[in-house]
Amino acid sequence: MSQTASKQFKYDKAYLRLAESWAKLSQCNRKQVGAIIVKDEIIISDGFNGTPAGFDNCCEDENGLTHWYVLHAEANAILKVAKSTNNCKGATLYLTHSPCRDCSKLVLQSGIKRVVYKEAYKDPAGIDFLRNAGLEMVHINDIDE
Repeated sequence: MSQTASKQFKYDKAYLRLAESWAKLSQCNRKQVGAIIVKDEIIISDGFNGTPAGFDNCCEDENGLTHWYVLHAEANAILKVAKSTNNCKGATLYLTHSPCRDCSKLVLQSGIKRVVYKEAYKDPAGIDFLRNAGLEMVHINDIDE
């Protein structure tokens, strides 16, 4: 591994650890997911799965099923950028879990060019879609220092 690749791998793991820390802010019981968006070596956004602003921060109903309106971590992070003066063009998205089908469309349309994730989502369609669209997809299981 070249020195540049080694440095990038070190940073990738650090940002994934940050995404894991961010995931712990989620109030969802079934799964806690965190997202960090980095552009030009600067964190431009973050997100975790949860309800939209103004809603009771409870992700599941009385049967333990996730409410349909819960936002995924990557959607939250991308929407934060959309509300700012920044953009995601050329950015890297760090996720605790790979994106689902719907979120992969948001990732592509936002201009993100690289996705680094720790755990693969049960349906690989999101990963396949982004890879086929030309995004670099990086899976890192072990994020310990």
